[in-house]
Amino acid sequence: MTANFEVLNGAEPFQVEGGRTGILVSHGFTGTVQSMRPLGEAFADQGYTVTVPRLNGHGTHHEEMEGTTYHDWITSIEEAFGWLSERCDSIFMAGLSMGGTLALHMAQKHPEIKAISLINAAVDVPAMAVVHDMQDVRFMDAIGSDIKKEGITELAYEKTPVASIKQLLAFMDEVRNDLPKITCPALIFVSPEDHVVPPENSQMIFSRISSTEKRIIEMPDSYHVATLDNDQQRIIEETMAFFKKYE
Repeated sequence: MTANFEVLNGAEPFQVEGGRTGILVSHGFTGTVQSMRPLGEAFADQGYTVTVPRLNGHGTHHEEMEGTTYHDWITSIEEAFGWLSERCDSIFMAGLSMGGTLALHMAQKHPEIKAISLINAAVDVPAMAVVHDMQDVRFMDAIGSDIKKEGITELAYEKTPVASIKQLLAFMDEVRNDLPKITCPALIFVSPEDHVVPPENSQMIFSRISSTEKRIIEMPDSYHVATLDNDQQRIIEETMAFFKKYE
């Protein structure tokens, strides 16, 4: 079935072999590699080995995504982590939105990850719970392109599968419950005005993780997809500086 869906132009995975330090970068829910490619390219330009995988069910068609589970999304990240592990001595991870959720999950499962950078990470989105009352609805409106900067569009699905939202809710529950298991250094970016993930998520993450090295950076000039917004360069520079401390 999946063979019938072609990968969208711009959604292709990004991968560059560099030095012995690797950075795994993850896009978010219904999004694509396009939203994280600027970070991946910037890290690669600094000599890091970088991979920005296309999550299973993403970057093709919303009907393909409808048939995937959060375990499939985790598999995409685990495969990318395995690729880095074969080439690198140290591994870091950065993620946007659900990509941040995946980064938290990986930090819980792989304590060898040196540090994580979270951009508007999602662990609790109460507004999404309405899907539990939807019996005959397959798709909802799109949630992509929440960007303050004019003229910028995120490559994301035009519809959101209800089944996928249910998967995301289950995934966030699991990750949220295990936040205290995280001990690695964490850099947490948050947009005070975010129309997708409540900004309170970042404070919740900050408060519940067990990391001794953790910091929140506010991005007042960006909305949810901050990696394509006005704070893009700041995210790149702050993340690289943070990771360098723990190489």
